[in-house]
Amino acid sequence: MTPKFLKEMRDDIASVFERDPAARSTLEVLLCYPGLHAVWGHRISHWFWTHRLKLLGRFTSHVMRFLTGIEIHPGAQICSSLFIDHGMGVVIGETAEIGCNVTLYHGVTLGGVSLEKGKRHPTIEDNVVIGAGAKVLGAIVVGAGSRIGANAVVNKPVPPNSVVVGVPGQVVVRSKPRAAGPDLNHDKLPDTIGQSLASVMERLEDLEKLLNVHVNDHPTEVVVSINGNGNGKGELGYLQKTDHVHLPAPHVPDHGVWRGEDFMI
Repeated sequence: MTPKFLKEMRDDIASVFERDPAARSTLEVLLCYPGLHAVWGHRISHWFWTHRLKLLGRFTSHVMRFLTGIEIHPGAQICSSLFIDHGMGVVIGETAEIGCNVTLYHGVTLGGVSLEKGKRHPTIEDNVVIGAGAKVLGAIVVGAGSRIGANAVVNKPVPPNSVVVGVPGQVVVRSKPRAAGPDLNHDKLPDTIGQSLASVMERLEDLEKLLNVHVNDHPTEVVVSINGNGNGKGELGYLQKTDHVHLPAPHVPDHGVWRGEDFMI
């Protein structure tokens, strides 16, 4: 083993202790962390791949996939201190590039969306965290210090220091500086669609109060044109309905919680 490989191994072990509070000893990390085994296996398969031993590189990658449940193409370029937590189902494509101090959780896919040869997988910059089940697709760049929420589908570039949630991924650029160290706050994910909808409902409610309009209890007035000639001229008639109209109007969510009766639940 070269000094560089040994240094990378030490950095990889240190990354486990830094990002997993369940890690208790070096021996436990060496024996019981498949993500670590997969990264080390990839360093070997990548060496074969870059030294024109491509079949041996693919075979080594295949063996590591069988042993760990993590599939990393030997052509992928990975910096030091990649931490794959749990790891089962992680897939990293051939032209993917991963920066330093990146964290991936189980079920993450760094996939391609093209049959063209050449760059077709994402580039993940330094200090990025990608939550469980997230899919990052295509030759896009995820900027440094960003966090991808669990099960998000990312198909467009992500600026540095951003948070991505939803399907398709909604990108929110942070307005506040990120704390030092890995950003593992998976519980702090903005509900971009829900919050926007709630804001519109609140404004509509305020407008109705201002106009003294009650959505669920008002007559309907229909305006019709009589003997019109198609150019906007003619007599106007009014048809009045005196029965009440009951339209479904969901309540504004209370602290992010919607009412079940508004959705027949």
